[in-house]
Amino acid sequence: MREQPFSAMPRRLKALALLSSTALLLSACNAAVLNPAGDIAAQQRDIIYIATALMLLIIVPVIALIATFAWRYRKGSGATYDPNFDHSTVLELVIWSVPLLIIICLGALTWWSTHLLDPFRPLNRVSASKPIDPKVRPLVIQVISLDWKWLFIYPEQGVATVNEVVLPVDRPVRFDLTSTNMMNTFYAPTLAGMIYTMPGMRSTMHAVINRPGTFEGMSANYSGAGFSHMRFKLYGVDRAGFARWVGRVKVSGPALDTPRYLLLEQASERVPAMYFSTVDGDLFRRILQRCVKPGTPCSGGMHGGSAPEHGKPEGAIFKQGEEKSGGESVTPNPGTQTSAPAPHPHQDH
Repeated sequence: MREQPFSAMPRRLKALALLSSTALLLSACNAAVLNPAGDIAAQQRDIIYIATALMLLIIVPVIALIATFAWRYRKGSGATYDPNFDHSTVLELVIWSVPLLIIICLGALTWWSTHLLDPFRPLNRVSASKPIDPKVRPLVIQVISLDWKWLFIYPEQGVATVNEVVLPVDRPVRFDLTSTNMMNTFYAPTLAGMIYTMPGMRSTMHAVINRPGTFEGMSANYSGAGFSHMRFKLYGVDRAGFARWVGRVKVSGPALDTPRYLLLEQASERVPAMYFSTVDGDLFRRILQRCVKPGTPCSGGMHGGSAPEHGKPEGAIFKQGEEKSGGESVTPNPGTQTSAPAPHPHQDH
């Protein structure tokens, strides 16, 4: 039997086919952004809701007015038509003032959220109902994007993993991020926003997870053939569960030393979770300064070993009085001779 082409199908069948395909596509979507597990992601979701509601203040009335005018001024409706109309002060005020107020609100929301949710900024709360405990230090995790996998180093625990990261619930986390080869993007939608990783540079992101569960992270920046499968598992556990997990990792894998890292650095796809019971304490610095391979001279690395522990300094907008003019220039004047930096005590030669 000959198949009927889509163009020859009845209009109702076309509409049914389009609705079915749309429903199928939507059913495959994972609304992780709207189902946050961490406080930063929850605040970002709220901003999406607020911005959408503000924009709907224009969209909904406009759609309603389109239908109203189409019906009110249809042919034969008997509506009054004035071909000489050219101005209405009230109408002009409504047309221009309402969008202007919405733009002002969106601008204020953007400015406020940009500073409040700056990934370099340490957290000031664990959740909306729980303030930060000043006695609890953030858990430090060093993140390296490789081709095409993620390496997570826990310097305080002395362990490392590939494509798996475990976080204790309600404990602040500070991610220090860099890349080995090309620019990438670290993105855990249920935890926080995305942040770029770049070779020779260190980024910082503060976050917290507020409920246990299994979530997914990914690369959100195209970086080559294996980009599509550059994903990792994110687990939220209680503090006792985190301690047990660290204990299992310490007895379940080899040591992550320089030779093993150089093997790991080679491009590979669809890499399963890997565990390393110990890790070279200086490995992240050498990755950042691009001198892991023996005999390679170390570069300075922006935000390298001398970067402040809690990220970038406050901008001038948060300073007062003389604080704004007290910064020291780090850029030499043209023609000035600068001395070479002293080698790091652990630098390879």
